[in-house]
Amino acid sequence: MSDKVNLEQELHTQHVIVVDPGQHQVRIDKYLCDKLEKTTRNKIQNTLKAGAVKVDGKVVKANHKVKPGEKISVLLANPLSTKDWLKAEKIDFEIVHEDDDLMVVNKPAGLVVHPGVGNYSGTLVNGLMYHFENHVLPVMEGNEEDRPGLVHRIDKDTSGLLVIAKNEASMAFLSKQFFDHTIDREYVALVWGNFDEPKGSIDCNIGRHPKDRTKHQAYPLGDVGKRAVTHYEVIEDMYYVSLIKCKLETGRTHQIRVHMSYKNHALFNDARYDGNVIRKGTVFTKYKQFVDNCFKICSRQALHAKSLEFEHPTTRERMRFDSPLPSDFSEMLDKWRAYLKNRKKHE
Repeated sequence: MSDKVNLEQELHTQHVIVVDPGQHQVRIDKYLCDKLEKTTRNKIQNTLKAGAVKVDGKVVKANHKVKPGEKISVLLANPLSTKDWLKAEKIDFEIVHEDDDLMVVNKPAGLVVHPGVGNYSGTLVNGLMYHFENHVLPVMEGNEEDRPGLVHRIDKDTSGLLVIAKNEASMAFLSKQFFDHTIDREYVALVWGNFDEPKGSIDCNIGRHPKDRTKHQAYPLGDVGKRAVTHYEVIEDMYYVSLIKCKLETGRTHQIRVHMSYKNHALFNDARYDGNVIRKGTVFTKYKQFVDNCFKICSRQALHAKSLEFEHPTTRERMRFDSPLPSDFSEMLDKWRAYLKNRKKHE
């Protein structure tokens, strides 16, 4: 049996309940609260939302009413501490800067930042534990135990800069800067289409997608989600696509990806938000082949966390770090430029 399977068994406990013949119909969340006495209602509801409750082999929602004879399977997460399973691993990542208080790393695309369901190893956090050996990294107040040192994060397939806190004082100081929006972060993205204006701002709430929990969605009206503000500026107009820079005023999950998709400028090759199909241009064979080749060169969303600027926790010096575009991103841009140059020759 693999280590991953063993770990899954350690992190979860499966409960199987057969509903009594005389049981009257009642919502399954209430029923499970009565049956699993040591489990909180909140945990049961989260387990239902995660699709980890099945009735007769089918996933059900919290409003399902149990009936006599039904077989209920519940997969509950065990309350294990991170130290019970999070292991140090040698992971390759570039260290841009390191001192007694913090570290700035340049994360490659494809590297998951912290452990989670399906990613218990091979993450940046595992690599940080290996790098720091016996040094215990701080955890942000209210954060999960599996994110030592992390003040913020970026998506798996986004490349770029992250700051890591090495002690409690640094964690508190850097976290406050993020909360106060005094940390400057600039991203570079390639998006579909062109903009009417060279620069602008998107101020629109972001929250969970109502049907797909792996996605987030823009909510321009009402109180759903949390406020998110993205400032953007066009760097290069390439007719079919645009190279832009984005500054984040807030830091919501998938913020740039969701905001750009909302404005019909999905990130190039962002499969989750429909950027992995042709959004501008013809579907003629030559153009389609060209776009497919670009997708192969940069096989992830074209988003890079290019710069990071903040005040140092100890020296109070304003520090700025920049990282070049990774090779897959820059090679894809060169291919677009060459295509446009050739297109203009034949106009």
